[in-house]
Amino acid sequence: MFFVDTLELAGLGNRSYLAGGQAVAVAVDPPRDIDRVIAAAARRGVRIGYVAETHVHNDYVSGGLELARVTGARYVVPVGAGVAFAHVGVADGDVVSVDEAVDGAVDGAVALRAVATPGHTPHHLSYVLTVGGHPVAAFTGGSLLIGTVGRPDLVEPGLTESLARAQHASAHRLAEELDDAVRVLPTHGFGSFCSAARSEGDTTTIGAERTANPALTQDVDTFVAELLAGLDDVPAYYAHMGPANAAGPAPVDLTPPGPADAEEIAARLRAGEWVVDLRGRVAFAAGHVVGSLNFEAEGKLATYLAWLIPWGTPVTLLAESPRQLADAQRELVRVGIDRPAAGATGDPGDWVRAGERLGSFPRATFADLADARKERDDVVILDVRRASERAGAHIEDSAHVPLHALRGRLGEVPDGVVWVHCGSGMRAAIGASLLAAAGREVVVVDDVFDAGALARAGLPVHDGRSCTRT
Repeated sequence: MFFVDTLELAGLGNRSYLAGGQAVAVAVDPPRDIDRVIAAAARRGVRIGYVAETHVHNDYVSGGLELARVTGARYVVPVGAGVAFAHVGVADGDVVSVDEAVDGAVDGAVALRAVATPGHTPHHLSYVLTVGGHPVAAFTGGSLLIGTVGRPDLVEPGLTESLARAQHASAHRLAEELDDAVRVLPTHGFGSFCSAARSEGDTTTIGAERTANPALTQDVDTFVAELLAGLDDVPAYYAHMGPANAAGPAPVDLTPPGPADAEEIAARLRAGEWVVDLRGRVAFAAGHVVGSLNFEAEGKLATYLAWLIPWGTPVTLLAESPRQLADAQRELVRVGIDRPAAGATGDPGDWVRAGERLGSFPRATFADLADARKERDDVVILDVRRASERAGAHIEDSAHVPLHALRGRLGEVPDGVVWVHCGSGMRAAIGASLLAAAGREVVVVDDVFDAGALARAGLPVHDGRSCTRT
């Protein structure tokens, strides 16, 4: 008997796993909020005997050290990871016996076998889960993902090409050593920027990857050239994650922050702190505290807030409900934003002082934008998508500042009424809130970017090859 439970970290695009037998389990690449892992073990009625890291993570703060301390588990970390805390170092070929079968029977014994799979990092390990000596799954971390691999450019620029070649070799090693039916269970690849390309699908096996993964279908030179050409922007907060994980993250405190009234919110804004409104972009556009910023709780909150904020700036969270506030806290600790300076829940009218008015700005569609361009001469179109997205298609004569760079480049946005768009509306709302807080007149385009639909609406669209017009 064995099990594998998946813990989704949807906001960051990652997964963690709990796997084991009848009495003992191992947690693989656990999140910072370890109570989720402990609860999963309790539901299974097993003890967490081991915690295993595939690598020192660059995109989130690990809960491994604290989980091992709380549960008494042995903390398994790849040799060469360079961590500063006590651990069990494992290398290629090492076997960790997770759980023996009832009465010592060999057939049901659950174990992990370490397989060196450098590429995402130089020290990266995958762990092959065996039951009775037979491989059933592979925890591949940032190595072999669904249809792609983990990006090789997060360690050091000078190592990027060699690590890309190592990714190719590591993928081939896994494919050569494991049967087609073995499940592939990666940590990254579900929206994480640690993935070299967007993964499609939810589950996979070694056999499926043999036929679909470029690392296994292309020769090494073609694979490396295409991999390096397709690498996207690296979130700024990644620079803080690796060092935090190597040093040993501190325990987290998820108790509610101190409540902030209207006076305190105003004072924190005057002090240059960030006041973040977690409500949906429709509600924010209709009415918000002037100077506050809109990072939707239901969007990629942790990724974009951690990417944009000056690191270490105090954050006050404004939420519709205590649950929304608590969920946001949980997501933010995973990227090292440990304690909100304060928090408030309820109605935005309660977040401003008597006599003060809420801010607001219009929402629009691309069709509205097309009409406005015909009727007004002060329309500025600002595309806040990443450069890789814009290269596929963009509105002719639009300004371009990627969202992650906008805070430092506000002065580059041309004069006029700024119509902010992205691919679906969420990032446009963040960008519009940044501009509105800086005193600009904005309209948020809350619409899906579709080159054909834009052209039919009357917007000239450059699709990377030609300009398409109606």
